[in-house]
Amino acid sequence: MQSRIANYFGLEAAGTTFRREVLAGVTTFVTMSYIIAVNPAILKAAGIPEGPSMVATVMTAVVGTLVMGLYANRPFAIAPYMGENAFVAFTVVKVLGYSWQTAMAAVFLAGVMFAVLTVARVRSWMVEALPPGLSYSFGTGIGLFLSFIGLNESGIVTIGVPARSTISPRGAAIGRVR
Repeated sequence: MQSRIANYFGLEAAGTTFRREVLAGVTTFVTMSYIIAVNPAILKAAGIPEGPSMVATVMTAVVGTLVMGLYANRPFAIAPYMGENAFVAFTVVKVLGYSWQTAMAAVFLAGVMFAVLTVARVRSWMVEALPPGLSYSFGTGIGLFLSFIGLNESGIVTIGVPARSTISPRGAAIGRVR
């Protein structure tokens, strides 16, 4: 059985072994397993029921990872994108006031458009057209956004600005006017 799996995935040609790949898979699962709890918690903030969102999170990760491994023959684990989920929950639903159903419909349409762009090979052209600095800034921006959400949820910072505040000549807020 191990030799059939090793032949199918070309482990020897890749300079690896069955044991090493199993260990890598277990390590990846343990590393990613936090998303099983965190993703439903984020989506719950948008009003999405926790149980179904947990099932959807797990099923998305299982199907995506199996497709990547068995069809694409790539050792990549796939899971729901927490940056987009946080944006949907905290910005689209909580700040902009859309229902979670409307937000999920928009995510679905974006996924369809992404798939069409990928099949038409437009997506790769768009990615290659971006300067490297801009590509790196996306990850940085998403990380800062997730950090802000954590700070907001803990009460350290709040979303929005006071209705009126007194600003000193140097630009520092010196107090709220009620």
